[in-house]
Amino acid sequence: MASEISKSIQFICDEKGLDYATVMEAIEMALGAAYRKDFGNRQQNIKTKFDPETGDMKMWDVKEVVEDVEEEVLEKAQEELAERREKAFEEGKELTDEDVADLPRFNPKTELMITEAKEVKKDAEIGDTLEIELEIPGDFGRMAAQTAKQVVIQKLREAERSSVFDDFKEQEGKIVHGIVQRKDRMGNTIVDFGKITGILPQTEQVARDFYKPGVRMRFFVVSVEMGQRGPEIILSRSHVDMVKTIFAQEIPEIENGEVIIKDIARDAGSRSKVAVWTDDESIDPIGSCIGQRGGRISVIIDELGGEKIDVIQYNDNTEQYISQALSPAKVSRVDLDEGKKIAKAHVAEDQFSLAIGRGGQNVRLAAELTGWEIKVIQIGGEEKEISSEDSADEVEGVVLDKKEEEKPSEVSSEEAVEEVIEEKEVVVEEVEQKEEETKKEE
Repeated sequence: MASEISKSIQFICDEKGLDYATVMEAIEMALGAAYRKDFGNRQQNIKTKFDPETGDMKMWDVKEVVEDVEEEVLEKAQEELAERREKAFEEGKELTDEDVADLPRFNPKTELMITEAKEVKKDAEIGDTLEIELEIPGDFGRMAAQTAKQVVIQKLREAERSSVFDDFKEQEGKIVHGIVQRKDRMGNTIVDFGKITGILPQTEQVARDFYKPGVRMRFFVVSVEMGQRGPEIILSRSHVDMVKTIFAQEIPEIENGEVIIKDIARDAGSRSKVAVWTDDESIDPIGSCIGQRGGRISVIIDELGGEKIDVIQYNDNTEQYISQALSPAKVSRVDLDEGKKIAKAHVAEDQFSLAIGRGGQNVRLAAELTGWEIKVIQIGGEEKEISSEDSADEVEGVVLDKKEEEKPSEVSSEEAVEEVIEEKEVVVEEVEQKEEETKKEE
């Protein structure tokens, strides 16, 4: 039957989600610290063995046997070390182990010179590890017990942080659910994950999102690092990989590799362009992303808070790829300057504002997607030109037809998906009507 100590240890394991061995290690380190406080000294490297069933313990001072070094030599080495540190500081450098490898060193806490070692064990040799058993005179005092308590608390806290860190490190590059907790003075949003919190920096937030405390949202895990105060989790709602991850989660063909996302360009919270490709002729990559009756793309749009999605087909032919990237506009032709990597896309007058997009968004995303600077040139009527490098103010400076509103691409929004579905339903109805007429004629 387990002792009360064992039951208490197991309770801590269950509550903190820690291994039994981890808790035992913390307890043994705490007992070593308590021994050093009451009966030992700081130069002891204590190893403890504790039996939770009986409450018995044994302790050893563990030392590595090293060569004899005269005290004068050690003193000179310390002086030389101090001089090298000062010189390195003046040069703005840090001393490395290689810089001080030639200096004799001796650590009395973990090492024992060969002469003293032979007094403990006659056949001791350099390189041996000696475990010198220590006598435990009696019970620990109040101060030693308090020291042990603090060590246990600290070690368990470190172990718990390490456990949470390991769990969350596996989520790096993935999407997780969290609850918005609050905003700090810097405008960053703190997100609660139960045992730990993450930080959504202001730069990684989407302007149209409303981060109300208590709201459950999905976040992309940018990085997980161990800081001085524990795991530091950086989150994002605007990261381009968030779109890629959601596509992989919602579209089986992407998850299993049948359809590949070649490029993504994103204006977080507003619009994204996703270029997809497959080498399987039996699969329609765009249709796979849209889904039956637009079901798949609608889910993705909802996950991104209503962000519009343009799904286009990747093409190795640069001219065709750029034409597709400027969707929903229809491009007449594309001229390439390979040296400067500039593409001139010629469009009709009624397609000019559509190719540019509001504030130049469409051409800017197309350029980001393809990796080319794109200049949209209007043909017919008054000649106009807008570059993907132009600022929003410069775009506004060009006289556009104010009555021309940007039309959504066939997969740019829920409304667009519904329009595609309605068109398909009309076609089906026409086919059925023709079949009925044919039967009557027969």
